[in-house]
Amino acid sequence: MALPRLLEVLGNRRIAVLLPLGFASGLPLALTSGTLQAWLTVAGVDLRTIGIFALVGLPYTLKFLWAPLMDRFTLPWLGRRRGWMIATQLALVTAIAAMGAIGPGDVIWALGIVALVLAFTSASQDIVFDAYRTDTLQPQERGFGAGVSVMGYRIAMLVSGAMALILSDHIGWRNTYFLMAGVMLIGVAATMFSPEPAAPASTPRTLTEAVRGPLQEFFSRSTAIPLLVLIVLYKLGDAFAGSLTTAFLIRGVEFSVTEVGVVNKGMGLMATLLGALVGGALMVKLGLFRSLLAFGILQAISNLSFMVLAWVGKSYPLMVSAVAFENLSGGMGTAAFVALLMSLCDHRYTATQYALLSALAALGRVFVGPPSGYVVEAVGWPVFFFITFLAALPGLWVLWLMRNTSAIDRRRHDRPV
Repeated sequence: MALPRLLEVLGNRRIAVLLPLGFASGLPLALTSGTLQAWLTVAGVDLRTIGIFALVGLPYTLKFLWAPLMDRFTLPWLGRRRGWMIATQLALVTAIAAMGAIGPGDVIWALGIVALVLAFTSASQDIVFDAYRTDTLQPQERGFGAGVSVMGYRIAMLVSGAMALILSDHIGWRNTYFLMAGVMLIGVAATMFSPEPAAPASTPRTLTEAVRGPLQEFFSRSTAIPLLVLIVLYKLGDAFAGSLTTAFLIRGVEFSVTEVGVVNKGMGLMATLLGALVGGALMVKLGLFRSLLAFGILQAISNLSFMVLAWVGKSYPLMVSAVAFENLSGGMGTAAFVALLMSLCDHRYTATQYALLSALAALGRVFVGPPSGYVVEAVGWPVFFFITFLAALPGLWVLWLMRNTSAIDRRRHDRPV
C-alpha cells in the first residue's frame, strides 16, 4: 500500500476513536480482579472470602450467552452499536463509584453484588465494543485498528492496576475508585464522538434468529471446522509458555521480584503495546494470511529464547531480550488474531459471533495452564519451553493448509468470508 494511503488509514476517525474506546473496555477489568483483591487484602478480609470474590469474573467468560440481545435489539439513542456502548459506560461509571462508596465494610456481600454487576456490565461493554470495532472498520483497516484498540486496553489495565495501587497509598481506596469512575467518562466522550457504523441490510427480527442465526451462518461455510481449529490453536504455544513465565523468571533462574516486575511487567507491557501497533501497521502491507503466518512464527521462536535463558542460567541481558522478544511478537500476533476474528463475523450477528469466537480462543489458555507445572516438574525448564514451541506449530500448519481459502486468502485480506 502506498504511503499516502497508509497515512490515510492511520489517521481516520474510525481508527482514532478505538484508542479511548479500547481504554474504556480495559479499565474495569482490574477493578473487579487484582485491584479489588489488593483492597480486600489491605482491609483485612479473610482469604476464603477473597477467594470467593474471584467468582465475580464469571461474566467475562459467559458473555456470549447474552450477546444475541445486542444483535437483536437497538436502544432508542445513538444507533445500533453506540446506543449500547453509552448505556454500558454510564452504568460502569455508576457501578465503580458505588464500589468506592460501599467498600469492604460490615456488609461485604453488598460490595460483592456491586462488583458482580460491574463485571457483568463491563463484559457487556466488551461485547458491543468488539462488535462496533468489527462493524466500523474497513477490511484494510482491521489490522491497525486492532493494534490501536489493544494498546488502549493495555494502557487502561495499567491505570486501573498498577497506578490504582499506587494512588491508594496517597488518596485512599475509596477515592481511588471514585477517581476511576471519573476516568471512565473518557469512554463516554469517545462514544459520543465516534461514528456509528452503517447498519447491515438485514438484522435479526426475532431473538430466536439472533441466537440461531450466528451459528447457522458460520457453520454454513465450508471452512467452518478448520477455522475453529485455527482459532483454538493459533495462540496456544504463546499461552502455554506465558502460563509460567513469571514463575520461571523468579524460581527457575532466580531473578528478584523487583527485577521481574520492572522487566517482565513494565518493559514487557511497553513491548506488547509496540508490538500491537507495529503488527497492525505491517498488516496494512502484508495482508491477513502473511501477517498471521509471520507473527505466528515469531511467537513460536520467542518461546525458544526462554529455553536459551533456562540453559544459560541467570543472565540479565538474556532475560531482557527474551521478555522483549516474547511481548513484542505476542503483541503483533494479537493484532493479527483480532483482525482474523473480525474478518470472520457476519455484520448481522457481529456481537454474538465475535463473543463466541473469542470465548473459543480462550479455551487454549484455560486448558494449558493446569498441566504446565506438572510438565516442568517432569522434564525441566529447557524442555518445557521447547514443548511450548512445538505447541505453536499445529496452529501454523492449519493456517498454511488454509492459505488458498476465501476465509484466509494469501494475496488479499479484504475478501468477504
